[in-house]
Parts: sequence; structure tokens; C-alpha cells
Amino acid sequence: MSRLQVVSGKGGTGKTTVAAALALALATEGKRTLLVEVEGRQGIAQLFETEALPYEERKIAVAPGGGEVYALAIDAERALLDYLQMFYKLGGAGRALKKLGAIDFATTIAPGVRDVLLTGKACEAVRRRDKKNQYAYDHVVMDAPPTGRITRFLNVNDEVAGLAKFGPIHNQAQAVMRVLKSPETQVHLVTLLEEMPVQETVDGIRELRAAELPLGNVIVNMVRPHLLDEEALRSAAGEQRTAVARALSEAGLGSARRGGLAERLVDPLLEQAAEHAQRVELEREQRAVLAGLDLTAYELPLIGAGLDLAGLYRLSKELRAHLAGTHPSGSDPSGSGPPGSGRPVNRLSGIHQSGGTS
Repeated sequence: MSRLQVVSGKGGTGKTTVAAALALALATEGKRTLLVEVEGRQGIAQLFETEALPYEERKIAVAPGGGEVYALAIDAERALLDYLQMFYKLGGAGRALKKLGAIDFATTIAPGVRDVLLTGKACEAVRRRDKKNQYAYDHVVMDAPPTGRITRFLNVNDEVAGLAKFGPIHNQAQAVMRVLKSPETQVHLVTLLEEMPVQETVDGIRELRAAELPLGNVIVNMVRPHLLDEEALRSAAGEQRTAVARALSEAGLGSARRGGLAERLVDPLLEQAAEHAQRVELEREQRAVLAGLDLTAYELPLIGAGLDLAGLYRLSKELRAHLAGTHPSGSDPSGSGPPGSGRPVNRLSGIHQSGGTS
């Protein structure tokens, strides 16, 4: 499996949550995973209910089987200071530049350089080896920028081409791109079964393919269960109104006669059922769009209104089942079966075990 897992998605789709759950899933059975944040939002610290992450790799969780999850919040200014020390041995002079505001100026005026620094730090962790010449981390998971700018963020070589034709910056960008465009990397896109996130996912996939960046999977997040099938909806809306009222009455909700409480509850219930049916149809349409992308897509369930640490571990278990190829399918690719069980929309293979492009 690819060693660098990049997770992107439209804002509000839960990409940080999916990245965190993926890091936990990959860290099972004694593996070591580094979870990297590049946007400065401290979303990882909030999910793991810990204090704000410093600019250092810190263990934040233990996965089933004794694996470990480390986290790093990459700061562009600090990364540039490291870079200046590494290539130019500036030391105290670099810190003086920071005090003068030169570091902030450099990372703001040249966003391409900033992205080289952010992606470069993650790629360095992918390549890093210990004294035994073993990889320091089995996997690195990057909580990346949203889908709308993920291709530009990852395609750093093109971004710095106009800034540095040669020299350390140029060489660093090329080294980063060798990792990002290799079988070591996969880019996963998180979406919801809603029109705007799905369309942004489609656009993002097209841009990533054009840039020849290695695609992974589409992860459909926060899928709600289907409570009624179409036959039940049609029956309730038609000749079975009396039966519905009688069932409500038998459940202790008042009289089924006209004007009784049970009878008066039928219309509000049918309105909710109609809204549910409409949502189911819209979701089916979006599943059809995702099924045409020629990528593996699978679903993760909606877990309550506010995700806590226990919910995060539950999502990691869903992902872990896919990694092992043991998650039950339970339905056909059209989405007509029971959703929300983590099943794939397109084909059951989970996250690709073989790295590279899909």
C-alpha cells in the first residue's frame, strides 16, 4: 500500500476526520503512522481531544494491536527556517530574518515556495529512515487543503518553475514531485452524497488526472441510513393511510378516528416520509455520478451530531475493514441496498493495496 496518503475534500465533508480515522486504521498491528496537518487549523488536536500541536512530531494515539499515531502541524515559517538552516546554515541569521518579518514575507509573497515547504516536510517524513535503515513511519497521512486547490498545492514543481529555474528551491521542488508522483503516494477525495461536493470531487479528479498525480479513492462520508423503502412510502401515501393511523393508535398515540391524535399525526409523518424519499432519490443520483468516475468509492456512516474520540475509533474500524478487504458488501453498486455500512459504491476493493494511480 502507498506510504503517503493525501486526503482532500470540499469544506464541510469531514476530510480532517477521515484523515485522522485513516491514520488510526493504518497504525494497527504495531505500525507507526504520522498524521500531518498543513492548514494551521489545529483540527487534529480537536479530534483527538489533546492540546494544540507544536511544530514537532508528537504521539497522540494508540491504535488497536499496539500501533502508534504521531501528529505534526506543519508551520510554513518554521519549515522555511529549517530549510534555510539545512541548505544555507544560517542558524541565528535565519531567526533574525524572522524577527524582521522576512520569513512571513517570503511565505506570503511566493505561495509556491510555501507549498514546497509544506509538502516537502511531509515527503521528508515519508523518506526518513532510522539507524537500522528502516522507515521511521510505515505510513504518512496528510490532511491536505480542500479539493478546489489540491492540485495546485501538490503540483509544486510547476508552481516554483517561474521562481527558481535552478538551485536548492528548484531541487527541493523536484525531490518533492518525485515522491508525489510515485507509487508511494495516493490522493483520496472525501465527499458527501450532495450535488455540490460531488461536482467538486468530479472537477478535482479531472484536474489531478491532468496533472498526472496518483489518485486513490473517493470516500463518501456521513451517509445516513435509508429508513423506508419505496414500496412502504407508496403504501403509506396511498390506500394505507387508515392502516397507518390504526398502527399509531395501537402504539398508544391516541385515537385513529377522524380528528383523533393518531389520525392527525398521519399527515406530518407522511410529509417527513416524502422528504426522506426525495433525499434517497437525490443520493441515488449522486451515487450514479460517482459510479462513473472509474474509481473505487465507498461509504462511511454518519455518527451522531458531534463526533467524539470513540466515534473516530469507530470510523477507523470501518476503514480498517476495507484495508483488510473484509468489509461486507451487502448491496449492489447502484445504491439500492442498505447504505451507511461503509460498503463501496463502485467495486469492493477498499483502499488500493498496490499503490500508484488508479
